[in-house]
Amino acid sequence: MMKLSAFWQRIPKAALFGVAVLAQCALLMLMVADRTQILREGTEITLQTRPLDPRDLLRGDYVTLGYDVSQLPAGALAGQPAAERNPVVFVKLAPDASGLYQAVSVHAAPVTVTAGEVLIRGRVSYSCGSNGRIFCDRLTIRYGLESYFVPEGEGRTLEQARNQQKLRVVAAVLPSGRAAIKRLLLDGEPVYEEPWY
Repeated sequence: MMKLSAFWQRIPKAALFGVAVLAQCALLMLMVADRTQILREGTEITLQTRPLDPRDLLRGDYVTLGYDVSQLPAGALAGQPAAERNPVVFVKLAPDASGLYQAVSVHAAPVTVTAGEVLIRGRVSYSCGSNGRIFCDRLTIRYGLESYFVPEGEGRTLEQARNQQKLRVVAAVLPSGRAAIKRLLLDGEPVYEEPWY
């Protein structure tokens, strides 16, 4: 124990500070690389946004988004025990006749998908039962696609379009189910697009 403490005391504080800064920079680079991988390699899906309760409208410089696939029947999971509070689930999505992706089924673990289908990973944000570890009949699911940062002052237009169901989101989804917003469509036309280099 004394040798370890003597070792740390011999290292200059500037060197320790430099190592801490480099570690933080490396962590930031990993986060950017992860998002870039999703945007570059993920399968594109288009989701319809839906109106939200006015209490959840624009906060700061981002728009809060809700989707038709955010509130789903639990299907076979209803009444089953969940492994944890706010469990991870996998939602199988398939395109409808208009090209919008709709939920097919909800699963506690990854399942096989066929051509055209996509499996997206989400987290149940509401569970019923006394301990919160039981799947309800209806699930509220968050996919990490619920907010989008926009330039200052431009959020009101997107809020109105969202509430009129004119706003759609194109998301990229990896085979693992992780997803990220790739672009926003207003009346079918791209208005914001994430660079993925």
